Amino acid sequence: MDDVDRLWTIILLLFVGISSANAQQHPWHQVSPGNEAPKVVTAVIEISKGSRAKYEIDKTSGLLKLDRVLNASVVYPTNYGFIPQTYCGDKDPLDILVLCSQDLEPYSLIDAKVIGVLRMLDSGEQDDKIIAVAKNDASLNYLNDLSELPPHSMKEITHFFQTYKSIDNKSIKIENISGQTDAQNVILESLELYKTQFGNKDLTNGN
Repeated sequence: MDDVDRLWTIILLLFVGISSANAQQHPWHQVSPGNEAPKVVTAVIEISKGSRAKYEIDKTSGLLKLDRVLNASVVYPTNYGFIPQTYCGDKDPLDILVLCSQDLEPYSLIDAKVIGVLRMLDSGEQDDKIIAVAKNDASLNYLNDLSELPPHSMKEITHFFQTYKSIDNKSIKIENISGQTDAQNVILESLELYKTQFGNKDLTNGN
């Protein structure tokens, strides 16, 4: 093989590598929300319980990006992420809090059993949070509704969202906390809104 052939071989290998990288699934657009949605959904974890780092999915690349480190001296009370192929009024996928006996790794997928919803306004924009338990965690998967959650667990969650932006002078208003039925309706609405927003778009490389 002469130098020219070697050069073309290298170019071909680079092209194949780049094509393979681009073919990776985008976690928002190309991961299923789950066959049992809205009762059990697939959650993409962005932030581990106990973290102060606010990660978000970069909408173009699908990679995790550090949005900020929380300025307040608080940590996320649960694992935090989003439900794929959902869309909300804040132009982001629907957020989900996943209670689990373990701190889950960012970018992991988990089957999450939906038990409730925290309906809130963030600086005037609707910013609902689905509350779920890890389906495959026997220490929590017996829970079916938010009403069965230990009261202090819900106090921790509401206190976090009421205070984590207060140091930045941003307003958070919790409108309502409700159970499984309302949560499932919120998920169904966000799935339909996603279809309306993205149904006819090529999302291979994000949006």
